[in-house]
Amino acid sequence: MMTASKSRTATPATHYKATRCLLCGSGDLSLALPLADSAVGNDYLRDRQPQQKFAQSLHLCGGCGNVQIEDVVNPDLLFRQYTYSTTSSLGLVEHFRKYAAEIAGQVGLTAGSLVADIGSNDGSLLKAFADRGCRVVGVDPAVEIAAHATAEGVPTVPEYFSREVAARIRDEHGPAKLITANNVFAHSDQLPAMADAVRDLLDADGLFTFEVSYLLDIVQKMLFDTVYHEHLCYHSVRSLRSFFAQHGLQLIDARRIPTKGGSLRGTVQLAGGPRTVSPEVGRLIEWEALTRLHSPETFRAYARRIDAAKEQFVAVLDRCRAAGKVVAGYGASPTVTTLIDQFDLANRLDFLVDDNPVKQHTFSPGHHLPVYPSGAIYEREADVVAVLAWQYANPITAKHRRFAEAGGRFVVPLPQLQIV
Repeated sequence: MMTASKSRTATPATHYKATRCLLCGSGDLSLALPLADSAVGNDYLRDRQPQQKFAQSLHLCGGCGNVQIEDVVNPDLLFRQYTYSTTSSLGLVEHFRKYAAEIAGQVGLTAGSLVADIGSNDGSLLKAFADRGCRVVGVDPAVEIAAHATAEGVPTVPEYFSREVAARIRDEHGPAKLITANNVFAHSDQLPAMADAVRDLLDADGLFTFEVSYLLDIVQKMLFDTVYHEHLCYHSVRSLRSFFAQHGLQLIDARRIPTKGGSLRGTVQLAGGPRTVSPEVGRLIEWEALTRLHSPETFRAYARRIDAAKEQFVAVLDRCRAAGKVVAGYGASPTVTTLIDQFDLANRLDFLVDDNPVKQHTFSPGHHLPVYPSGAIYEREADVVAVLAWQYANPITAKHRRFAEAGGRFVVPLPQLQIV
């Protein structure tokens, strides 16, 4: 479900360092949160081979308050052969069904209305709108996934969303009553061009809705492991409101939602559009100011909390290793890659397990830990399971109650250390 426009790469095959704000263009960037370098977080391999690491420390824009990653990786390396599918994420398809029902009423969609989805992945969201009689079109650069979605009845353009693509869609289908971009708007290093493309495609009374990780949740809920190279920006309402205004668009609603541990759903219309601005926009901007979200000291305190969590978790694993225990890590996702690097876990784990067949029998990015099906915790006689996919700790521990009943222990690192 990812998108980005073609990268301005200083080293064409890999990456460039962002020296200006990806939202407002300001050069007033300062280090906010130092994080360990990491290989591309979702690049799980079928065989061991060298992988380059990239810087993923976060920098704060003194102009608009945007927070962004240090190294911008060439999007072709991230998305052209992308393997993630919406259906593999627990609860996300059902979330999209509810989302479609809610947004349809808000926008006033009728049979035949055009809905376009940026970063449409396997078409799960668009199928929910098609079931309501809407015409749909997706845009996603992952060639195989786009082809599969098209074959499944969701026409998908296998390209990055751009003004040229928007013009082609408008010429062929007309203006869009609704444009969506869920967990994708933070993935482009060309956000001004993307905003312009949205403006070009949007109907006069249409809406653009998007979901992104919310910076306030990332800080408050210890979601630093959601920082990886697909996610270039970490948004606040303050920075988004000013950004859209610069591109002939208006942020008219912003709401906190629980998706991905803590996300923001934004709603945008053309500048001067028919809808009034929700009071929630001003409320969240005020709350960001009260919590000093854009203060460097806030991020320094956050870094200290991360270091303390690492110290506690590593101490437990080191005691287990010293006692000769077999330690497995549960999870094989980009967030797990970040957590392994930030907490220096590679030499403290014997292997990883995951329930997604795509990740099974692969090697983890950078450190090449073997990944097995979750049954390996029994077959390989693990004594301890470190739940690295900690946001799913409850369903994981419930699914493997037998492991605990046989004397095994689950160790959950975040948001507070737990031993189950």
